[in-house]
Amino acid sequence: MINEQIRDKEVRVIGENGEQLGIMSVKDAMRLAEEAELDLVKIAPTAQPPVCRIVDYGKFKYEQLRKEKEAKKKQKIIEVKEIRLSPNIDTNDLNTKTNAARKFLTKGDRVKITLRFRGREMAHMNNSKHILDDFAENLADIAVVEKAPKVEGRSMTMFLAQKKS
Repeated sequence: MINEQIRDKEVRVIGENGEQLGIMSVKDAMRLAEEAELDLVKIAPTAQPPVCRIVDYGKFKYEQLRKEKEAKKKQKIIEVKEIRLSPNIDTNDLNTKTNAARKFLTKGDRVKITLRFRGREMAHMNNSKHILDDFAENLADIAVVEKAPKVEGRSMTMFLAQKKS
């Protein structure tokens, strides 16, 4: 809220250079802002009394947008990469998939390992849990099991995340 939009009786006012001007009525604060040819901007509406600042509103909005963009740049988005396996996977194929997962984990992503069952493989689901356990054991030096293997419909899934050093 700026200038005439502020409906409170009393506000705490901060000057254009950041100095505390104290608690005063909105009319007095507006007069001070007009004398300085600036705007009265409410920056903390939930405070008791609300905090207003005397600033150039256009410049204030520009600074806020710039700070938000900087915060967004520094943010690390963690993606979930999926690796699919089958119950009758061979050792070398498992090693290839393990190396792919290692690459994802070193980049900082989470990895979802899915063991898919088709047809008669569904009858032997409990015998195939060792594949996911071996996979996690191969990556134990850089990864930690975030969610243990769990059966969901026709597949068994497990999540791995990078170890925190």
